Amino acid sequence: MPTNKKNKSPISANIKDNQAFMKERVGVGVSYDLEFRELIVLKQKVQIYYLNGQVSDLVATEIIKKLIDINDDETNQKKLFEIVENRLSNLSVVPIKTMDEAVDQMLSGLIVVFVDGEKYAFVVDVREYPGRQPEEPDTERVIRGARDGFTENVVINTALTRRRIRDARLRNEMLKVGERSKTDVCLSYIKDIADDEMVELTKKKIRSIEIDGITMADKAVEEFIVESEWNPYPLVRYTERPDVAANHLLEGHLLLTVDTSPSIIILPTTYFDHLEHAEEYRQAPAVGTFIRWIRLLAILASVYLLPLWLLFAMDPTLLPKALSFIGPNEEGQIPIAVQIIIAIIGVEFVRMAAVHTPTPLATALGLIAAIVIGDIAIKVGLFSPEVVLYAAISTMGAYVTPSYELSVANKLMNFFLVLITAFFGVIGFSLGFLISIFFLANLKSLRTPYLWPFLPFNAKAMLKFIFRIPVPFSNGRPSIVHPQDKYSQPMEK
Repeated sequence: MPTNKKNKSPISANIKDNQAFMKERVGVGVSYDLEFRELIVLKQKVQIYYLNGQVSDLVATEIIKKLIDINDDETNQKKLFEIVENRLSNLSVVPIKTMDEAVDQMLSGLIVVFVDGEKYAFVVDVREYPGRQPEEPDTERVIRGARDGFTENVVINTALTRRRIRDARLRNEMLKVGERSKTDVCLSYIKDIADDEMVELTKKKIRSIEIDGITMADKAVEEFIVESEWNPYPLVRYTERPDVAANHLLEGHLLLTVDTSPSIIILPTTYFDHLEHAEEYRQAPAVGTFIRWIRLLAILASVYLLPLWLLFAMDPTLLPKALSFIGPNEEGQIPIAVQIIIAIIGVEFVRMAAVHTPTPLATALGLIAAIVIGDIAIKVGLFSPEVVLYAAISTMGAYVTPSYELSVANKLMNFFLVLITAFFGVIGFSLGFLISIFFLANLKSLRTPYLWPFLPFNAKAMLKFIFRIPVPFSNGRPSIVHPQDKYSQPMEK
């Protein structure tokens, strides 16, 4: 727990005391990026503090000009505080009364204005964070659809969501996390749809976070909220697409937007939420259903194909004669189980190398791994051709998975199933399959069963997942989020 607990220091009427506080607490005059200007307005001192690089220079300059012009236009020195407030021509001007607020706001990119003789200060929002413009995320591309995506700026991200939901009941509540980092975390929900108990539970968990800083942004917040410990499966969903985030808001989910992160946290979520992709809703219902079925088949292959094939390779009597061709026809120089384990680890080598390889060289790396290494490994007898084939299919299934976090978790489960099958054969595969199902069934995401609507079974919701239902006939919100308004369309009377 952090030990640096601050006492609330009131703003002093003596502006020199405030200046000394800012110098001692923040390092004004020491840190080059902490700017300070002192003006004489109607024979009184007015001090301005701001963080260079996070404010708009043009707006800041305009504010200083407006304050200087007071000397030419006004004479009533007793009403200087009210005059300054009126001259701060900005959309957001908020009075504050403690030095701690002044420090926090200045370090967040706002301008703080002190007036000598007053126990209040003004905070002016002229933030202009450095960052990129919205662009389509690499991991959630669609053939047809919006090309904008979330950025590292919390203000831009909430605006992208607000653009799609212009509802007066949409709430964006800003919270701060981190004793030192004071990172902005925005909780978004629709007031008359989201479950009030879930909203309060999430707020409570965020406010209870006690840590110096969350430099890893959203992932650190997730670990405090869901408390998954060593569980590899994602209990929240990440998205970088504003349309996906907006759709979940309308279903009754909550969003967490963490400043400096381009990924939005959706909660609560189930295993099946991670299997859906925006592309399915950008195509005709029949096409979307077909795409979903193919995707589900690929995801199942990423988990169960290699251990199942290993089982058949170890005991060919389990195979009917019509399927005897699946091999292996040539076993190679080492056991099949060891070949599969080496192939799984080798694929991870290639993936991690591709992540850290400069983009112009990534294609060349892929060709080297696929053609040179793979071909030579078969020729020297390290791998049988069937091992390379099924390992490649399993890997493609992992990349087809819409959620990157789920694909990584599935890889770990796949590796576990291969090991237990290699040691115990049919019994091991059966036991491993049951363990994987029971493990998922035992998980909960903020009191939400992870395998819903499969366990507990909900026929209507399961049918909606298996088939991409046309929008006019899909008017119910998921019951698992306990929405206050259960229907997204008016019900016929």
